[in-house]
Amino acid sequence: MSRATDLNGAERWAAVDAYIEDHYTRSDAVAATVLENQRSAGLPDIAVSPAQGKLLSVLARACDARRVLEFGTLGGYSTLWFARAVGPEGAVVTFELEQHHADVAMASLTQAGVGERVEVRVGPAVDNLSTLEGDDPFDLVFIDADKPNNLAYYQAAMTRVHPGTVIIVDNVVRDGGLIDADSEDPRIKGSRAIVEFVGADVRVEASVVQTVGAKFYDGMVIATVL
Repeated sequence: MSRATDLNGAERWAAVDAYIEDHYTRSDAVAATVLENQRSAGLPDIAVSPAQGKLLSVLARACDARRVLEFGTLGGYSTLWFARAVGPEGAVVTFELEQHHADVAMASLTQAGVGERVEVRVGPAVDNLSTLEGDDPFDLVFIDADKPNNLAYYQAAMTRVHPGTVIIVDNVVRDGGLIDADSEDPRIKGSRAIVEFVGADVRVEASVVQTVGAKFYDGMVIATVL
């Protein structure tokens, strides 16, 4: 009997993620340090996984992103992947609620050599959406903040995009909770709102990708502006 058949679903997902990390991210000591700094500072362990971080980088490079908008900085782990992808002349604008999180993120990003590419805007993102009015269009938008406000973030971001902009909304499947129309969980309500809205939005071409791995069962909306 193979090792895979000895593992239950969640164990198998995590084992496959570990295998992927061995071949795609394990040698990345800089990224590992950013993640460890986040954990050492006591931040919630809710960053994207290393494999997901690498995916974000691939998507950013695939659309030749030079400007990225991120909702939810946390400790700067996903921000790092974007900052690397946009290159020395690129820029990442990222929203973070907590000043402590922002400080940890900027310290790590500066240590990683990409701090000058990142601007963290601190405070409730819904209050800071008006700051986007002065921004040039973004090539990629990553929404990974408080889920009840997913739709507000998407609608604000859509005022600063162009044809070809890629928009990613993370954590929308929520262990299958997405299909629970009667749920009172505001995170599931927020996920259903964004999935249904984007699915009907004629301005974009989109789908939802279900994911399994070290972060268990979830998924993300991936859209491109037409």
